[in-house]
Amino acid sequence: MTTTCADLGDRLAAAVTDDGALDREARAHVETCLRCQADLVEHRRVLRALRSLRTEVLVPAPGLVTEVLAHIEEAGERRAIRSLLTGRRVAYLGGLAAATAAAGAAGALVLATRGRGRRLPLAG
Repeated sequence: MTTTCADLGDRLAAAVTDDGALDREARAHVETCLRCQADLVEHRRVLRALRSLRTEVLVPAPGLVTEVLAHIEEAGERRAIRSLLTGRRVAYLGGLAAATAAAGAAGALVLATRGRGRRLPLAG
């Protein structure tokens, strides 16, 4: 069976750190295939970059941590206020609905009371 570039995809990445990852046929393919050679070089470059990141220490700019924490606190306060307003809005709508229902019931009561007063007395 002939080794193809597609067959070597994951094995090339492993070959960067493990010499035994490629068998003799795969090594022969890489020696003659420019695409696989370029992939192998790219894997080595990525590994070097990752290793250099291990030793690199990033120091935040002065005041950056304080600024980030302040923004997080402001966002939390805005969310809490929005939550309170949403809760109050529900309470206001519920109160408005109850008041509307009460007003409707009171109006019906007034109409019923007025209707009774206009009846003619029965003879008798």
